[in-house]
Parts: sequence; C-alpha cells; structure tokens
Amino acid sequence: MEDKQKIQLFEEAPVAKAVMAMSVPTILSSLVMVIYSLADTYFVGMLNNSIQNAAVTLAAPVLLAFNAVNNLFGVGTSSMMSRALGRRDYDTVRSSSVFGLYCTLASGVLFSLLVTLFRTPLLGVLGADAETVGATGEYLKWTVSFGATPAILNVVMAYLVRAEGASLHASLGTMSGCLLNIVLDPIFILPWGLNLGAAGAGAATFLSNCAACVYFFVLLVVKRGSTYICLDPRLFRLNRSIVLGVCGVGVPASIQNLLNVTGMTVLNNFTSAFGSNAVAAMGIAHKVNMVPLQVALGLSQGITPLISYNYGSRNIPRMKQLFLFTSRLAIGFLGCITLCYYLGAERLISLFMENEAIVTYGGRFLRGMCLGLPFLCMDFLAVGVFQACGMGSKALLFAVLRKIVLEIPALFLWNRIWPLYGLACAQATAEVVLCVAAVAVLRRLFRELESVPGRR
Repeated sequence: MEDKQKIQLFEEAPVAKAVMAMSVPTILSSLVMVIYSLADTYFVGMLNNSIQNAAVTLAAPVLLAFNAVNNLFGVGTSSMMSRALGRRDYDTVRSSSVFGLYCTLASGVLFSLLVTLFRTPLLGVLGADAETVGATGEYLKWTVSFGATPAILNVVMAYLVRAEGASLHASLGTMSGCLLNIVLDPIFILPWGLNLGAAGAGAATFLSNCAACVYFFVLLVVKRGSTYICLDPRLFRLNRSIVLGVCGVGVPASIQNLLNVTGMTVLNNFTSAFGSNAVAAMGIAHKVNMVPLQVALGLSQGITPLISYNYGSRNIPRMKQLFLFTSRLAIGFLGCITLCYYLGAERLISLFMENEAIVTYGGRFLRGMCLGLPFLCMDFLAVGVFQACGMGSKALLFAVLRKIVLEIPALFLWNRIWPLYGLACAQATAEVVLCVAAVAVLRRLFRELESVPGRR
C-alpha cells in the first residue's frame, strides 16, 4: 500500500499538490531550525553580554562545516535513492542507505576528534581574540567535541527518509530536536537556570540533536517492513557504483558548504576588526536573514526527490513543471520578504538585543543582506536540479562561482568602498550574477533533456 502511495505522489499527483506535500514539511523543519538558532541568539542576547553573543557568531563557521558531511552523505545518498526508486531498482536504494548511514556515523566521530585536537589554532582562524576565546571554546566543546556526531547524523537520516517521499516524518524528526532545544535554552543559558551563557546554548543543542537521532532510529525500526532504508551494518559494502553515485553528487555538495564556511570565516574576520559589537550585530542580522533563506532552501530540498524520481523514470515534462511552479512561488514570496526586511530592519534586530550600537549596526547589515533574497532562490533551485539529476559537476561550478569568483572578492571590494557596512552587500552582488547564470543554464539543460529520445 505504501509503495502505491509513493508512486502516486511522485508520478500522478497534481504538480502543486506534490510540491506542497514534499516542500511544506521541509520548509517548516527548516524554519524551526532557524528559530532554534535564533533562540540561541535571543537567550544569549538576554544576558546583554556582547562577548557571549560574539562567541556564538564566531563558532558558526564550524557548525556550518557540519553541512559538508550532511551534503556529502545526505544529498548524495538521497539523490541516489530517489533516482533508483524511479527506476524501480530497490536493491540500490537499500545499499545506498546503508552506505550513507554508516559513513555519516564514522565522519561525525572523526570531525569531533579533529576539532578537539586542534581547538586552539582553530579558535585563532575563526577570529576569536583574548576577549572572546574562552566563551567560543566552551560553545565549541558542547556543539562539536561532544555534539558533532548526533548533529550530523540526524540531518542525514532526515535526507534518507525524505528520499522515499516521507517528507512529514523527516520534518517531524528534525523539528522534535529543535523544539526541545528551544525549551532547554533558557534553562541552560540564563541566570535563573544553570547560567552557562554560550556554553549552555551548546549543551542544549547537543542534547536536542541526540533526541532527534533517537526519533529517527525508532521510526525506522517501527517502519522496517515498509521502508527501503536499511540499518543492518552487515549489508555495508564499498560497491563501486554506489560509492561513485553517492560521491558524484555528495562531494560537490560538500565542497559547496566548505566554501560557505570559508566565506563566513572571511566575513567574520573582516567584521571582528570593528569590535565585538559589530560581530554580534552581524551574527544577529545573518540569522534573521536566514529565515527566508531557509524557506527557499526548504523548497529546493523538498522538490529534489520529486525531480530525482522523474529524472530516473524519464518523465521530463513533469520534472520541468515541478521546477517552474516552485520557482514562481519562491520568487514571489522572497520579493515580499525583502520589502518587509528593508523597511523594518532595526525593529527586527532590536528583538534580539537591546544595545543601541548593535541595533544600528545590525539594521544596516540586514538591509544589505536582504537585497539578495529574490535572486538566491534561482541559485538554490538550479543547484537542487543538478544534484537531483546526478550532475555534481554543474552544482560544483555554481558553488565555485558563488564564493570564490564572486562573493569573497566582493567582500574585499565592498569593504574598501564602504568599510564594514559594505560587507553585507557582498552576497547580494553574487546572487544577482548567479541568478542570470542559473536561468541560462537551466533553459539549456531542459532543452537538452527534452530532445533525448525515450524521455516522456
């Protein structure tokens, strides 16, 4: 029965219904993840201590680096699984899931060990100084030294569950951890609780990620008769086609996120030269801007299994309809959000910290950042299509264009033209160029796919 439901969703449901069924739960889980990230900022901000806020901001690139592993085994494995489902190749679906799951587990342990061993030089690279190094180190201890494995594992398991079309269950698992984190934050951070500051935010994150992992393991045990995701380590194989299929999409996606880490580190180092108030304000503005960004990302991730399945089953007209509907929806929504953010920037920043300097800095930062929102959805959707179709090289090209060719050079240029405040305009500059490139590349790609004989 479940197989028929999956086939109906992927092949027969109206385009709008299929997109909403897959994307709405993904968007909700993405928004809850941003809200819990904002909760860290909000509750740490209640301490009115810019050092504690700066610690959370400075550690952010390391947490963003988790996405390198998430994308390697989450994006890579889920793309492989959905394409195999479209071909009715269920053995490949099972083999891919085992490979992705246990490689994720090993990578999380390795990540924790490396960060713990090299924590002191890492703090210097992140931009921590004598004022912020202690708080940043404590936050990293909980979120990375203890927490890397559950943080990475629960995200990858959500990708695997979503690859089968169970977007709601994937989102419930992610949201359960996030909601627990929001509950634990004030208890661990504030003076009336454990009064641990930034370290308390890290501890709450660690415990909530453990809870999300438990949810997914229980779900897969309960659904073991109706899911192709396999937990049996005895079935782990370094099968050449599986490794190449997963890594062909996952490695470029992983590199993309490592480049994002590089970009954020460069941004934080530029900002730290202007003091902890500027760093804290940039962190708050970035997280506020992440709300609509995550909506765009959720739409992209939500339709990826649909695109993969229809690419695998050679149903190119439906694949194109899915993309066009989603792109129109994303552009309209993000255009409205940009207007709201631009007009109410200072008011939004003041919700997180009552510090006049930080509100002033943050308002200007948010105005610059939000200008790129209507354009970035095309970048996200283009990369999602490339990953869904197993075209990792195209996804990597866009990642290199975004960070190395456009955004990082723009940081240097804007900081010379308009010191500090210009830094927030670098992303928007890159996204405008990438939007034009995305439209051109996708038009050509769909024409090529439609011209191949045997594709519906």
